[in-house]
Amino acid sequence: MAENMRRSVSNLMRGIDRYNPENLGTLERYVELQSKENAYDLEANLAVLKLYQFNPMYFQLNVSAQILLKALTNLPHTDFVLCKCLIDDVHQGEDQIMKVLYLHDLLETCQFRKFWVSVPQSEVLMGIVGFEESIRKYICHVVGITYQHIDKSVLSELLGDASDDEIKMWMNKYGWTPKDGEKIFIANQEENVKPKNITEKIDFESVAGILATSAQ
Repeated sequence: MAENMRRSVSNLMRGIDRYNPENLGTLERYVELQSKENAYDLEANLAVLKLYQFNPMYFQLNVSAQILLKALTNLPHTDFVLCKCLIDDVHQGEDQIMKVLYLHDLLETCQFRKFWVSVPQSEVLMGIVGFEESIRKYICHVVGITYQHIDKSVLSELLGDASDDEIKMWMNKYGWTPKDGEKIFIANQEENVKPKNITEKIDFESVAGILATSAQ
């Protein structure tokens, strides 16, 4: 259903009709469908928030929170910041939105243990299918660019007390290998450093004045 609606919404947002407030009901249903079917459409979600900006009387707190949560599932991309900027300060002070902003801060600052403690306490996650799996994918991305070796127990904590089978699944997905019993080899980070050659082009005319001045 989400894929069918994606095509319909794509046609809906072409041209001047993109910001027609009469389309809000359809777009809001699409946001709900994304949550239920683990789909994602940033362009449509930004259109919803933009319509709320233009028409404050139509603002829906629950829909806005869902959009922010869906944006969280696409970290490390900057979708969340784009969505947040379209929500005014008054609504960002709403409890439901503040809880999502708090979760984002924990993820951005890599406080993953604290994040997993906070998640069960957040009722705003109700109905967001695939949320935790997407967050684990982001955490694995951070681990992959940060660690060379990591203890299996530490990785389990970072992934929200993941089981041995779940850890094996993520290891297989990213090509991580067991090493020395409880250690996991992630990557040789030195090999991931990419040197960049910097070429400075300075023509004679740009330094002629300096040379003339110094010769005086």
